[in-house]
Amino acid sequence: MAHKLEPATTTTRGGGMLDSGVEYARSIDLVELPPAIRDAADRYDRVIGDRDRFLWKWIHNLFDEFTLSSVALDAADAVREQKTLLTIFVTTMDDLAEMNGDSATFDRARRIPFDSDVRAADAPDGVDREAVEFLADLWSDIEDALEEAPRYAEFADLFEYDVRQTINAMDYSRVLNDNPRGANRAEAERFDAYNMAMFPYACVDLMHSHSFERRELGALRSLLCELQQMARIGNWLTTWERELVEGDISSGILVCALRRNVITQAEVTEPDEATAERLIERVKSHGIESEFTREWEIRCRAVRKRTAELDSVDAEAFVNGLETVMNHHLASDGYK
Repeated sequence: MAHKLEPATTTTRGGGMLDSGVEYARSIDLVELPPAIRDAADRYDRVIGDRDRFLWKWIHNLFDEFTLSSVALDAADAVREQKTLLTIFVTTMDDLAEMNGDSATFDRARRIPFDSDVRAADAPDGVDREAVEFLADLWSDIEDALEEAPRYAEFADLFEYDVRQTINAMDYSRVLNDNPRGANRAEAERFDAYNMAMFPYACVDLMHSHSFERRELGALRSLLCELQQMARIGNWLTTWERELVEGDISSGILVCALRRNVITQAEVTEPDEATAERLIERVKSHGIESEFTREWEIRCRAVRKRTAELDSVDAEAFVNGLETVMNHHLASDGYK
């Protein structure tokens, strides 16, 4: 059975307990990123600059918690680095789609993982060429590293499909923000969850997993569907306030608030600071966050009953890792 979530305290990788968000943020600030990730983060800062480096350190610090147990020990560092670089790529795409509302650049950049000829030189007017070039270079680095994995060829087609689904999730959010009357919880849960990139992450793991039995692929991906939704809920709980300020209403929490008339579409269209604060307090007063936390716990209990479906992966440990990630989500509230 899942432990009850505790937002006030979080265990560090060293085993110590942190008592506050400030203390937790300091512990993440001490995380050392490998040179390749630092270089990508530096370039992100120059080209996009919408996210604090806290996010890259936060996810890099956590990947060990939700990496499949089948990953070879001597590949652990490479896997963590590849998935952090993938996170920077995915997040940059998300910034273009949602935070910057740059449809022209997003539409150009979304082709990069599937067409090696997509570059900035021949991009049409209105496209941020520097952003496209950054993403093209970053994807080239990711792909070059993955091609060295022992089972790359075996899972490359699934990886491509899963990356496409992740990008489609960002496109869904972009379209929803342009058409807020279409907001509904069913689509938020079904489509927006792929923004968490759990499936591409798992493919990276499988490419480095000598012991994984391919006959268990269907069972693994079925579990990932549930685990990805749990990850999405954790992200919603700690980012919806920032997204409301930015005019992004794709979070499941805000979708519920809109559908229940707790807030209105007119109010969330580029709200000023005072309006945003009032809306945030109104949403909190209706208990919507608690509702999503309870849903996470229900999903966690249900998925634990299915961990025996896998033999070549320690599914119980993976679910435990997602619980740790959830607690880190809560501890990082306001920092991502």
